[in-house]
Amino acid sequence: MAQVFPFRAFRYNPNVVSYERVLTQPYDKISPSMQERYYAADPHNLIVVEKGRANVSDSPENNVYTRAARSLKDWMAHNVIQQDPAPAFYAYTQQYSVPGTTFRHVRKGFIGLGKLEDYSAGIIFRHEHTLSGPKADRLELLRHTRTHTGQLFMLYSDPAFTVDAILDGVVSSTAPTTQMMDEYGVIHRLWLMAEPQHITAIQKAMENQKLVIADGHHRYETSLNFRNECRTRAGKLNPDAPYECSMMTFINTRSEGLTILPTHRVVGHLRDFSWSSVRRYLEPWFAAEVLPFSSNIQRLEAQEKCLARLSEGRRRRAIAVYPGADAASRAFYVLTFRPEADIQEILPSLSPLQRELDVALLHQGILEPALGITPRAVASEANLTYEREALSAFEAVDRGAAQVAFLLNPADVDLVMKVATAGEVMPQKSTDFYPKLLSGITMYRITE
Repeated sequence: MAQVFPFRAFRYNPNVVSYERVLTQPYDKISPSMQERYYAADPHNLIVVEKGRANVSDSPENNVYTRAARSLKDWMAHNVIQQDPAPAFYAYTQQYSVPGTTFRHVRKGFIGLGKLEDYSAGIIFRHEHTLSGPKADRLELLRHTRTHTGQLFMLYSDPAFTVDAILDGVVSSTAPTTQMMDEYGVIHRLWLMAEPQHITAIQKAMENQKLVIADGHHRYETSLNFRNECRTRAGKLNPDAPYECSMMTFINTRSEGLTILPTHRVVGHLRDFSWSSVRRYLEPWFAAEVLPFSSNIQRLEAQEKCLARLSEGRRRRAIAVYPGADAASRAFYVLTFRPEADIQEILPSLSPLQRELDVALLHQGILEPALGITPRAVASEANLTYEREALSAFEAVDRGAAQVAFLLNPADVDLVMKVATAGEVMPQKSTDFYPKLLSGITMYRITE
C-alpha cells in the first residue's frame, strides 16, 4: 500500500528573492557552466546546497556539505526560506514545449511525502540500476543538511483520474503561490492544498497504487540508506519518524502532458568500422530503407524523411542510422525489424518484456553482435555517447567525432511501468522524462 502524507514545506520567500534567480534544475542535470550561472544569479541560489563548488582549501570542517548546511540555516534564520504554516499537498504543473517544437503541453501532478519502502515490499519500483558515486555524494549532503531539496519523480497509473480531478479543481479556482519560467522556457506553477477533504481524498486514491521511480533513483536509494542509518542510531523502529519519508512528486501515467524523449546513441573509436559489413550482418532480421543524398538540399529532405519514417515505424521497431561515409555514398537508413524474424533468436537472454524495448534491441541485437560494443564498453562509455537531439547526433558524425549514430523512438510509458513492476530494469539512459522537476520549489526538512 502506497502511503502519502501532507507536509509543511520550506519554500523561498518571494518578498526576499525572485524564484527565477534561486531555483535550479536537478543536481545531475547541472553542467559546470550552469553551476557558474546559478552562482552568479543570486547569493541565495539553491546551487550552494544542491551542487556546491569544491575548493582546493576544503577540509572536514569546511567543504561543500558543511557550507550547504550553514547556508540553509542562515537562509531560514533570515526568512529567505520559510516553512508553510500547515501540512499540505502541493499541486504542481509544468507548461512546456518539447525541444524543437512549439506546441505547449501541460504536465500536472502533486508534491507530498511518500513512505520509503524497500524494493522487496512490492510497492515502489525502480526501472534502472544506480551507481555508487552519486549515492555517496547525496548521502553525505543529506547527513549534513537533513533536507530534501530535489524532487523524486514518481509514476502511478490511475485511469479513473481521481487525483487529477482534485488538481484540476484547485488549479482552475485559485491563483498559484509560485510561478516562474526556467531557462528552458518551462513555466512552473505551484498551489497549496491544505483542505482536509483534499488531503483525505488524495491519500485514499493513492493507497492502492504501485509507484515507479521515473527520475531520482540515486536520491531514492540515498533516502533509504539515510533512513536505515537513522533507524540504527535510534535503536528502534518508529514508523512515524520524519526520516521514514521522502519528498516526492506523483504523476499519473494516464494524464496528458507526460513526455518521454528518446536518448540517441552515437558510436565512435571502433576499429575497422564498416557500415556495409554491419548491414550484411543485420540483413536477416532488419529491412533497410535507404535515403541517399548528394547535396545540402537533398540532405535536408532525406533527414526530414528519415525522422518521419522513424516515428511512423514505431510499432515496427524502427531504428534510424546515420553512418559516416564519403561524399559519393552519403545516406540515412531506417531499419525495421522483419515481421517474419524471431525476436527470441536475436535476443535469447532477455525476458519477453525486455524484448519489447527498442533500446534492448539496439544494444543486444546490433551494437554488441555487429559492432562488438560489449556491456562493459557501454558502462565505460569507451565507444558510446548519448544525445537527446537527433540533429546533434547527426552533427557528431558530420564533423568526424563519431562513426555512426543510431536514433531511437521514445520509450512507451506503459512498457516502462510493466518492466519496473515486474521487478526488471531497463538499460541505462533508456528514458528521458521531460521537463525535469525543479529543485527547491518545495523542501522537506527532516527534524529530530
